[in-house]
Amino acid sequence: MSDTPEVIVGVDIGGTTTQVVLCTDRLDVLDRTEVPTPAQEGGAAMLDAALSALRLLLDRTPARLLGVGVGAAGLVDVRAGRILVASDSFRDWAGFEVTAGVQQALGVPAFLDNDVNAFLRGEVARGAVAGEENVLGMTLGTGVGGALWLNGALYDGPRGAAGEIGHVPGFGELPCTCGGRGHLETLASGRSVAARYGERTGRALTAREVAAAARLGDPDARAVYAALGRGVARALLITAGLLDVTTCVIGGGVSRSWALVESAVRETLALEPPVSGHPVRVLPALLGGDAVAIGAAARARAELLTPAGGS
Repeated sequence: MSDTPEVIVGVDIGGTTTQVVLCTDRLDVLDRTEVPTPAQEGGAAMLDAALSALRLLLDRTPARLLGVGVGAAGLVDVRAGRILVASDSFRDWAGFEVTAGVQQALGVPAFLDNDVNAFLRGEVARGAVAGEENVLGMTLGTGVGGALWLNGALYDGPRGAAGEIGHVPGFGELPCTCGGRGHLETLASGRSVAARYGERTGRALTAREVAAAARLGDPDARAVYAALGRGVARALLITAGLLDVTTCVIGGGVSRSWALVESAVRETLALEPPVSGHPVRVLPALLGGDAVAIGAAARARAELLTPAGGS
């Protein structure tokens, strides 16, 4: 039994799929699997799907499970381990006690993070910004998410909403999905790329189709992505001005079209450099689909290694 490896599991519960990774205590990925998320069947079904995938990995790689980290979309109470607010993509998810369910099923400690926070933890632990002390994490997907890593630790704020750069106003007057106006998300999400292109052309394309059109030289598609790039750059400059954070890692589906926005980002940053004079570094995420799950495992590892009564 002394040769049995000790492992930590990271889980990413998304609206479409659930990703599970089996990691060493150094966060090397030993095995991974992905299963559909039964988002419309309720929280219990979603957790059961994740646990079944987890058990499959343990059957394939016998090991002693030390703990589980979970990254989930929506507003979460990381201390109580439950979902506070979820989108209408999920049924009976808001209020669900995630960590209690995992602990009851597996008998090991479990920890919950918002998916964007977990994304940033993953990229700091083993990704594009490994070892950095101060980073803004930004995900450009269906919506725009943000997270902050300050002085070598995640900073989520007194109400868990720190770093939410996607919902800072000052980016025009367009209505946002959250009910506000002029938020970065109105320019930089997948939904907004499709909407802004539709407003310009009257054509209903997906963000992926708009990106393809931009690569073929469509001027309206290129203009939409240029506006996205300028918006992202302004968000980075706001962060640099307020927090003196000048490193950013960007992930999410829209970030796969980084070549379409990079020049607008860099031109805007060059026009208005941070008051500190320190250049802003913008890095594409490195871990891909593993980022949230590895970040969730990193959270679990950090908690397990913190002495009882420690901070």
